[in-house]
Amino acid sequence: MNRFTKLLKNQQAFIPFFMLGDPTPEASLEIIKAAIDGGCQALELGLPFADPIADGPVIQASAERALKNGTDFAKCLELITAIREYSDIPIGLLIYFNLIYRQGVELAYQKLAAAGVDAILQVDVPLEEAEQYNELLTKSGLASINLIAPNTSEERAKKILNNTTAFAYVVSDYGTTGVRSELPQQTFTRIQNLKAMTDVPLVIGFGINTAEQVQDLLSAGADGVIIGSAITKIIAKHVDDVGQAKVAVTSFINNIMTKIG
Repeated sequence: MNRFTKLLKNQQAFIPFFMLGDPTPEASLEIIKAAIDGGCQALELGLPFADPIADGPVIQASAERALKNGTDFAKCLELITAIREYSDIPIGLLIYFNLIYRQGVELAYQKLAAAGVDAILQVDVPLEEAEQYNELLTKSGLASINLIAPNTSEERAKKILNNTTAFAYVVSDYGTTGVRSELPQQTFTRIQNLKAMTDVPLVIGFGINTAEQVQDLLSAGADGVIIGSAITKIIAKHVDDVGQAKVAVTSFINNIMTKIG
């Protein structure tokens, strides 16, 4: 059974996002280890890409820092392997398909699974194209994560859920990733509607940045919540001091874990 399935079937989870290699590969590993020690229940990791169309300026800047400091596919595999050696925590990967295609799809899946990845979100691959890769994912021991947008129809949402084997990533709002001061009411209605049609775990992301928002989403029935930009902003603030970055990230995670119990 996939690690995400085991986790999300038994408890609700807070899942921080980290761009691998930001600000440097060495600092990135130390910060992620600190997050694990801080009590987060799973990880979403990004592979830096030069044209991240789903991401806002904060995540884009983190990818640029990582790329500038030599974080390529091979270096990401090293980092994931080190994280897996450090912890048995579920690891999900947000990746743009060009990075997989350049490696050779099946070979890339095999390498990622061997490094310790549990599930993959191929963020720029639509459902119609993603279906052809499901067999290769399964063969490689990887589960699938698929996006459900705010304007996804009920019929299409059902198809997406039927092709999801880890969890559905429910996008909280329109647009790219980035901190929002307030979440739209439709996000909470969306959770309830989707829960009524599936037993696939639902994890909410995009725009979430406070412990109170995490608490509200979990109370509404979400199985998990992802925060990315808010944590990435902390790293950017302490880009030249990994020690301070670790302290600040750990404090942020501890605050959320305390609030959600």
